[in-house]
Amino acid sequence: MYKLYDLKDFIEWKAFGVCTEIGERMGVATSRIRLWFIYISFLTLGSPLIVYMVLAFWMNMKRYVLHGRRNPLL
Repeated sequence: MYKLYDLKDFIEWKAFGVCTEIGERMGVATSRIRLWFIYISFLTLGSPLIVYMVLAFWMNMKRYVLHGRRNPLL
């Protein structure tokens, strides 16, 4: 049971941070953005997952470029 909660915490706080970033920029609660993302994903049969992954990739590359790292895995 605790492993399930650990997985949930990892996904919510450390996975990609896309919903958190959007919430901070727009001034909206992160939980509300996650909830709408889930609703839209069910209604459109998962197509927002593609948008989510593109945003996660873009945010990772932005951090990579801003910090001037040569290895994106560090």
